[in-house]
Amino acid sequence: MEIDWAGLRAAAIEAMRHAYAPYSDFPVGVAGLVDDGRVVVGCNVENASYGVGLCAECGLVSSLHATGGGRLVAISCVDANGEPLMPCGRCRQLLYEHGGPECLVEAVPAPLRVHDLLPYAFGPADLEKVNGPVLHAVPESLAKWRGRGTVFVHPDLSGGETVWTGYWERSGGSPAESDAEKGVLEEGPNFPTAAEAVAWGHVRTPRIVVVDASGGLAWAGEGEPPEGIPSRWEPSDHPTHRPKND
Repeated sequence: MEIDWAGLRAAAIEAMRHAYAPYSDFPVGVAGLVDDGRVVVGCNVENASYGVGLCAECGLVSSLHATGGGRLVAISCVDANGEPLMPCGRCRQLLYEHGGPECLVEAVPAPLRVHDLLPYAFGPADLEKVNGPVLHAVPESLAKWRGRGTVFVHPDLSGGETVWTGYWERSGGSPAESDAEKGVLEEGPNFPTAAEAVAWGHVRTPRIVVVDASGGLAWAGEGEPPEGIPSRWEPSDHPTHRPKND
């Protein structure tokens, strides 16, 4: 798509003239080219409670979705003199979300990609790693429990072979917790090794207890083992690995 940088900057300057910046006296305007050819604009809107002021890019993204959505292809952000202005860090994240790494930002002497302005950006793909359709992902219905409760990992038999599985329980091990908070949240799949079952547990909670074939307990969670669990579990690829005593 051909980008009319002069036209974009003119639109950004016009938006800047509508900025509400009585506290900083630093008006900002921004204009963005959308992938369907339309142009959306935004200006900064300050507030007496400084922290809730809105950058121009916030208004741009709101306008983007209020007028039909789409993806930003290029943006021009200007200061009070009508000169190109670099978006702040927060706004670079906004542009990454709504334009992606290849979205162009007007700069001197040449436009820059959002990727150049925000390398190693956090984005939707990072959420997919945790919440997406992968084996270790926490089901959406149980996401509110992430970080709580206890996972118990134990050996089982499947087709005559030892496998490892686990279950995620509501109880966090505190005597103060009521009986209403107890109960199994999720049963884990079968894993060939204890280490894989423990990894499944760590996605869910920092409290992991490994139970060996004889009923012995070992702590595979974060921090020191709680009272009543005498040993710390050490990873092993052997499917019948037993906890090692300290």
